[in-house]
Amino acid sequence: MIRKKVLVTGGAGFVGSHLCERLLNEGNEVYCLDNFFTGQKQNVVHLLKNPYFELIRHDVTTPFFIEADEIYNLACPASPIHYQYNPIKTMKTSVMGAINMLGLAKRINAKILQASTSEVYGNPLVHPQPESYWGHVNPIGERSCYDEGKRAAETLFIDYHKQNHVRIKIIRIFNTYGPRMHPDDGRVVSNFIVQALKNQDITVYGKGEQTRSFQYVDDLVEAMIRMMATPDSFIGPVNTGNSNEFTILELAEKVIRLTGSKSKIIYKPLPSDDPMMRKPDISIAKKELDWSPKIQLEEGLIKTIDFFKTII
Repeated sequence: MIRKKVLVTGGAGFVGSHLCERLLNEGNEVYCLDNFFTGQKQNVVHLLKNPYFELIRHDVTTPFFIEADEIYNLACPASPIHYQYNPIKTMKTSVMGAINMLGLAKRINAKILQASTSEVYGNPLVHPQPESYWGHVNPIGERSCYDEGKRAAETLFIDYHKQNHVRIKIIRIFNTYGPRMHPDDGRVVSNFIVQALKNQDITVYGKGEQTRSFQYVDDLVEAMIRMMATPDSFIGPVNTGNSNEFTILELAEKVIRLTGSKSKIIYKPLPSDDPMMRKPDISIAKKELDWSPKIQLEEGLIKTIDFFKTII
């Protein structure tokens, strides 16, 4: 059996660890690269006994050299609390990380996938958001280090493809949740579940009327694997997310019900540049990847709540 050598940057993170696990299960040799700023060794410790898994502490803002057939570039803090903690570092991770990984892919002729984000659409004026939409982004706001870093990374991917014929794939990830989310990452699903399990007040910003579409991590990993397997002529970008839309208030009520919590909902002012609507148009993913999410919100929340019960 010939094993593919696959490099996953940000591999000890929430999504990266699930991707590493899936790639190993499919018989690949996996190199997991992480600087452990937001990634956690405990996310991949169960993989260390696999002889085809290698964990490497490294920061993508400095060059890295390895032989690999495929690269999944996931390295970047992805929650507002983490990416706003050191905004310059966040921007460097997106931009320098893309340059270093694209340079590596060019040298070793590897196929490379960029984990981009729905944040490239900013606070959208088009709903739902198709890949053709250019976005509505504040370049000097609180979220800009992440939004603009990811937009610049997409530009770099496209230009390395055009100029240097690097084989690229771009996916735009919408709100994702599941086991191994960081309990303090400030994302709405983990926030609500942690608050509910501790019977604390659940914090809803504004009136809770802003909408989100939530995709379970296993569905995202499936989309990534399928995207990497598409012909070289197809580069994306492709939205991956769940097109079922919920208000934040509906999510809070669901979490309270599923946890049996005594929590009360309290309301606080909306943060700046917080998008009011977020929902992907996934028609390209359906057509090109034969993909659509299989795990709906309630089922995914139950699995995620079970995980958080083990760490709280």
